[in-house]
Amino acid sequence: MKNKKTTFAAFLLSVAMGLTAFTDMIQQPKPVLYIIGDSTVQNSDGNGRNDYWGWGTPFGAFLDTTKISLQNRAKAGTSTRTFILDGRWDKILTTLKKGDFVIMQFGHNDHAGVADTGQQKGSLLGISDSTKDVMIIKTHKMETIHTYGWYMQKFITEAKAKGAIPIVCSLVPRNRWEKNGEVVKEAEYPEWAEAEAKKNGAYYINLNRIVARHWKELGQAEVKHFFPGDGTHTNLKGAQLNASCVAEGLKQIKDCPLNQYFK
Repeated sequence: MKNKKTTFAAFLLSVAMGLTAFTDMIQQPKPVLYIIGDSTVQNSDGNGRNDYWGWGTPFGAFLDTTKISLQNRAKAGTSTRTFILDGRWDKILTTLKKGDFVIMQFGHNDHAGVADTGQQKGSLLGISDSTKDVMIIKTHKMETIHTYGWYMQKFITEAKAKGAIPIVCSLVPRNRWEKNGEVVKEAEYPEWAEAEAKKNGAYYINLNRIVARHWKELGQAEVKHFFPGDGTHTNLKGAQLNASCVAEGLKQIKDCPLNQYFK
C-alpha cells in the first residue's frame, strides 16, 4: 500500500510540475524585435508604394516567427532626433520589455541640417555633447538640438534600461560611387554609430560597408537596377539584399542572442 501511495504521490508531483511549466510557457510572451529607422528601413507603410521598399520587413524572412515577433516601427523622413520628438520612441518604450531586441539604423535624415527653412529634421554632426538652440518654424518654439551620437546613446541606454538588447546598424549606402570604384560612405556616420555602440554596450553591424562590399561584387550597372527612382530608396530586390546583409552582420557576432531566432 505504501508503495502505491508513493507512486501516486510522485505521479501527482510530476503532473503539477508539468502544469507549472506549461503555465509558465503560456504566461511568457515571445520576445519582440523592434526595428527603428528611416525610409531605407521602411518606406511608406512597408507596402512597396512607388516600388520603394525598406529592408525591415524583408528581414522577417530570416526569423523563426513562431519564437519571436517582428515589429518594423521605422518611419520615412525621420532622423534620430525627429523619431524621438514625434513620440515614436516613447511609444515603443511603453511595451518594450526584458528580452526584447531593438535594431536601429539612422543617418540619412540626420544629415539634412537643423537650421534650414524646410523640415528642420537633422541633428548635429558627430558624437560630442555639443548643442545648438534653434527656432523651429513649425512650432515657433526654441529647441535644443543635440548630435547624432547623443540621440543614438539615448536609444541604446533607454533600451537597456528596459532589459532589451540594442543592436546598432550603420546606415545603408546611397547609390553613389567614388571615381576609384568605391561606394560613398556618407560622412562619418558608420564610425559615429560604431563609437556609440561600443561606448554604451550595444552590438554593432557595419551595414554600410557590408552592403558596399556586395555592391562592388555586383558592379554599378547591376546595382542601378535596385533603385527605381532616386539613389536612396531601393526596390524589393535591393531591400532583400540589404536585409540579407543585416543577417550576415548579425551572424558574425557570435554572442548576439538574436541569432538563436534565425530559421
